[in-house]
Amino acid sequence: MNENKNLPKDVFTHLLSMIALYMSAGSLIALFFQYINLSFPDPLQPLYYSGVASSMRFGMATLIIVFPIYLAIVHALDREYREFPEKKSLKIRKWLVYFTLFVAAIILITDLVTLVYNFLGGDLTARFVLKVLAFFVVIAPIFAYYLMDIRDRLTSSLKKWFFWTTATVVLVSVIAGFFTAGSPLKARAYRFDEQRIGDLQNLQSEIINTYWLQKQSFPPSLDALKNDITGFIPPLDPETNTPYEYHVTGNLSFDLCATFSLASDAALSIPQPVYYPASQPQNWDHESGRACFSRTIDPQLYRTQAKVTP
Repeated sequence: MNENKNLPKDVFTHLLSMIALYMSAGSLIALFFQYINLSFPDPLQPLYYSGVASSMRFGMATLIIVFPIYLAIVHALDREYREFPEKKSLKIRKWLVYFTLFVAAIILITDLVTLVYNFLGGDLTARFVLKVLAFFVVIAPIFAYYLMDIRDRLTSSLKKWFFWTTATVVLVSVIAGFFTAGSPLKARAYRFDEQRIGDLQNLQSEIINTYWLQKQSFPPSLDALKNDITGFIPPLDPETNTPYEYHVTGNLSFDLCATFSLASDAALSIPQPVYYPASQPQNWDHESGRACFSRTIDPQLYRTQAKVTP
């Protein structure tokens, strides 16, 4: 066999292995970053469940699918190298390995430069240091593995050690993601609750801004909010398809109620921000089960031409 002849099978197999490696490494780093964000929250960067959980689920999904593919390809290539040692000299393999070493070296150098720069500037927080270490923990083994591989110093025992160590780290990271971001059923329940909050916000806005400001009274029921011109139709519970509860409790107050699957702080073990930061104080925190939100209108906050009697 011509050792420099790159067959299509060899080209695409080696390309796929490196692409799977880059995707797995990036996803693992992203997971580490989210764990660090949760453990060391930044008051200037509030954490939102939807953003954190979405990032974690994408990283977990990538590792669950792509990382085993990478391991399978590496195992198949290793078996092929033992059967045809001359394939280790394929140009496509050398180019990809050296490119990987080049990228890994650039990342490690940049990582260290950033660490020293922040140290000299006195901006060395635990959150920052851990993120730098996360890059190092993921990239350094990749650099060491392929450096020994290209130099033909990777023994079978070292390969097994790399295999089991990386597989263990990835497995633990994915399992931790299930405990942090929640199971698929919990994620779906949270999305239903998130939709309920959005529906209640829309109803509140229609009750105050569209109905009360124009008529200086509350609608007798949610059906009274239907508007053929604007096209507004009172939303229903997304899971049960039943109407939300609405009660007028005074001349300037009303309640909106819904039944929730989860408590508002049960999605993640972090302080939850308000769902809808508006100009007026609002609070949509709730426990699981039926929850009511009492709203009292302050007439001085709204421009009305009619006199309102409290």
